[in-house]
Amino acid sequence: MWEFGESLDFTWIMGGLARDYTYARDVYPWLIGHWLEVASETRMPLDPLLWKEGPIATTYPACMAVKAAQEQAGDGGYRYLRTLREGLLCFRRKLDTREALVESAREAGLNVQRFRVDLDSHAIVEAFGADLEATRTVPDGVRAAGKAVDAHGSGERLPFPSAVFVAEDGSEHGVYGAGSYEELRGAAEAAGAEPLEREAPGVLDALRHFGRMATKEVEEVCSLPEPRANAELWRLAAEWQVKPVRVLTGWLWEVA
Repeated sequence: MWEFGESLDFTWIMGGLARDYTYARDVYPWLIGHWLEVASETRMPLDPLLWKEGPIATTYPACMAVKAAQEQAGDGGYRYLRTLREGLLCFRRKLDTREALVESAREAGLNVQRFRVDLDSHAIVEAFGADLEATRTVPDGVRAAGKAVDAHGSGERLPFPSAVFVAEDGSEHGVYGAGSYEELRGAAEAAGAEPLEREAPGVLDALRHFGRMATKEVEEVCSLPEPRANAELWRLAAEWQVKPVRVLTGWLWEVA
């Protein structure tokens, strides 16, 4: 987003990670361990106690809520998607009910009345259905590479996360699964996107631009090694310019 700016347009596709978490025995204890492994690998803040204190039964309502947000949000629904991600992954919010998702819409600055109407529309169901179909259409190359994933009884799907960069001529350049930033940049450039000739932002500028960020995100966006990023964040916190938000396995940061 920072390096390519308006050279890239983002469309967020909802993959329907789990239609029903409750179908599998002992799935919630497994998810606690899985999330801790992900936190260790990515250094992103996570709070797996969601799966002990208030586990969600399905991701489908949240997926449809993002499609509803896209109907009105000028950013393609990114801020709302980010709000849901932080709520679920960091703050143990049980975001699988209508009112909880509506409250997140209010937090993300959406028109709540319109959001309610859109959430109930057949168009949203159809939009989510189209997204599910897209994520379950696996290119031969992805299958041959062994990256296709079981979709829990409904065939196969793409691995999450996946990013597909579509050029103006319709050609697609995909990064399937958790690829490196170099792979993502290369796919974007292959699709015709052009990076901006600008320096990495300062920490405070990045937080003002993106909103709440994790330490790892600050490191990447601001091109800072971990010790320098931590030092700068805590310096700004000591000056009351930023506010640290504690999450079980790490920190989020926001402008004070």
